[in-house]
Amino acid sequence: MTDETVPGRGFRALVTGAAKRVGRSVALELGRRGSRVGVHYRQSADDAFLTQRDIARAGGEAHCLQADLSDRAAARNLVDEAVAVLGGLDLLVVNAAGYERTPLAEVSEEAWDRTLELNLTSPFILSRQALPALRESRGSIVFITCSSATTPFKNHLPYVVSKGAVRHLMRTLALEVAPQVRVNAVAPGTVLPPEGMDAPTLARVREATLLKCLGNPEDIARAVLFLADSPFITGHEVVVDGGRAVAKVEQFC
Repeated sequence: MTDETVPGRGFRALVTGAAKRVGRSVALELGRRGSRVGVHYRQSADDAFLTQRDIARAGGEAHCLQADLSDRAAARNLVDEAVAVLGGLDLLVVNAAGYERTPLAEVSEEAWDRTLELNLTSPFILSRQALPALRESRGSIVFITCSSATTPFKNHLPYVVSKGAVRHLMRTLALEVAPQVRVNAVAPGTVLPPEGMDAPTLARVREATLLKCLGNPEDIARAVLFLADSPFITGHEVVVDGGRAVAKVEQFC
């Protein structure tokens, strides 16, 4: 374990999809720890540079790194660039993903391939490319999965399948790369509702949780840092959903 991976210290971390939403919150939390952060983005350059600025204000150091992760060569190059600018790698947070509403009747082969390429293949490519640096630092990978990997929901079949597969990718990689590298996941519930969700639907989602509230991106960021800081946890998924999955089970008791 290097100085960078000792609990309480900062990390050399690459966060994919770090310009907005959950990825941004993870990157900022790392910044508060004095981390050096690779802020990956695809198109949201302005948001990425705002994240970079806010990480610096929080006490960390950030580098904006652009890549289209549906391009496998670009995904590999992203990792290499991050290792170069950060001086190594202690933590890979695989957050970037596509979220398309696709009812079953509208699931074309193109929609299926597009979602699986970004949501499943790119996490594998990124992880494999990062392994040499992570082995050297005895670092870790944290995948952002989804509570739908356990409790599927309708009208997002390619997305839900991809997230379920990433959950198993996490568990299988944990077997493959131990003991040098740990691999875990955080599965968010509704922490940032999709844009355009109407008030009645939002109320139903809130009521479906045991805690009768929605989470926020900082809840996910704290879970990511917990796993990154926990040297005796690997192959584990932390579900951050306000107890919604348990509430669904209780309905049938």
